[in-house]
Amino acid sequence: MAKKSDNTSKSAGKFTPTITNKKARFEFELLEKFEAGLVLVGTEVKTLRQGKANLEEAFARIRDDELYLMGCNIPIYEYGNIANHDPLRPRKLLVHRREMKKIQTKLTQKGYTLVPLRIYFVHGLAKIEIALAQGKTHGDKRQKVKDREMTRDISRAMQKKFRR
Repeated sequence: MAKKSDNTSKSAGKFTPTITNKKARFEFELLEKFEAGLVLVGTEVKTLRQGKANLEEAFARIRDDELYLMGCNIPIYEYGNIANHDPLRPRKLLVHRREMKKIQTKLTQKGYTLVPLRIYFVHGLAKIEIALAQGKTHGDKRQKVKDREMTRDISRAMQKKFRR
């Protein structure tokens, strides 16, 4: 009996593309993370499954006691027709009521914002990980870069010492 190729195995179907916001961890200090569902139209889901989206300038905002994702660019589906979606439309986020109350109280405090971290699929449903965050100052970012370079230099020196 012939063995199935890797492309048709069950494990290949479990691969879900993840769209991440790499700048968020550098620009913001993340305080608390939440998982929310995304309300999408069909062509948006197909584009996300291809791994095409941009979260760099995206943020979440509360409007009429509902949470919305603003500024997230999900490009139009290349094989879509006239029913294709608007790439920059606001998308509704689904969170539990008690999480929503918690987010609302934190956002009223000065300096807090909601930042999307990544979009992924769980059991076929699109989810987004958002974080309650506070902006870092320029000095904080420089200190983080210095610390990273210092630990890298230390590890290189240790490796050199043990190689001899």
